[in-house]
Amino acid sequence: MAKIHKLFDTFEGHDYDTLIISDLHLGSELSRADDACRMLKGATFRRLILLGDMFCDLNLRRLKKQHWGLLSYIRKLSNPKRQVEVVWVEGNHDRGLSEVMSHLVGVRVYQEYSWKFANRSYLAIHGHQFDRFLVNNAAISAAGEFVYTHLQKIDSRRRSLSRFLDRQNTKWLRLSAKVAKGAIDLAKARGADVVFCGHTHRAMQSQRDGILYFNSGCWTTEDPTYITVNHSGVEIHYCDAQVTTSQVFADMQSDVSTLATHGAISN
Repeated sequence: MAKIHKLFDTFEGHDYDTLIISDLHLGSELSRADDACRMLKGATFRRLILLGDMFCDLNLRRLKKQHWGLLSYIRKLSNPKRQVEVVWVEGNHDRGLSEVMSHLVGVRVYQEYSWKFANRSYLAIHGHQFDRFLVNNAAISAAGEFVYTHLQKIDSRRRSLSRFLDRQNTKWLRLSAKVAKGAIDLAKARGADVVFCGHTHRAMQSQRDGILYFNSGCWTTEDPTYITVNHSGVEIHYCDAQVTTSQVFADMQSDVSTLATHGAISN
C-alpha cells in the first residue's frame, strides 16, 4: 500500500508536474477559498486539475468575494502566457454550471481526464459515478443537500456541526470504499496506472491489482488537502498545521479497515 509522503506543507519552493484540488464547494459557508487561493499562488506546477464540485449548487448569488477571487485567479492561470494547463473535471455539484463557468473561467470541462507523465498513465474522475446511493436516489440526495446547505447558515461560526455531519455521511455510506473500488476497476479498464478521485471529502490512498488510487479530499474541513505529482511520485498534502499527526493517522487507519472489508485494497 502506498504511503502518505507529506503531512503538512508550507506551499513554497516546489515545482510539480500536476497539482490536483477538488470539492471546493464555492458558495458554501464551509468553503476555504482563501486558503486554496493562497496555496495555488505559492506552488509552481505545469498542470492544474480541478477535480470536481467546484461549486456548492446552481445559486451563484451565494458566491462570496473570496470565492470570486479564487475563480479570478484560476482564470489568470489559464492564460496561455502562464503555460499552465488548467483542467476541470465535472463533479455532481457542478452540473448545470460547467458550460457557463468554463467560458467565464477559461478552462475546458471533462467527465474524466487522462494524461501520461514519467512513463505512467494517470486518470482523474470526480467519483460520484461510483456512489450508488447518489445515482439511485437523486431526489433524496437533493433534499439532503438542501437541508445541509441551510444548516450551515445557522451553525456556529466554526461550523463544527456541519463538518461533523459531513464526515459521518461519508462513513455511513461507506463512500471511501465504494469510490476506491469503482475507480480502480475503471482505471484497469482504461489501462491507467494511477487514478484520482474526489467526492468523498476524505483524502486517502490505496492500491489493488498494481493500480494506485488517491483521493484528493476537500476544502470544506479543518484539514484541507491537495495532491501533487512529480518525478518523486504522488503526494497528499495536508494544508492546516492545526491538524495533528495523530488525527491524520487515526483517519487513515479507519479508512484502511473499511477498504479491506470491502475488497478495495490488497496487502
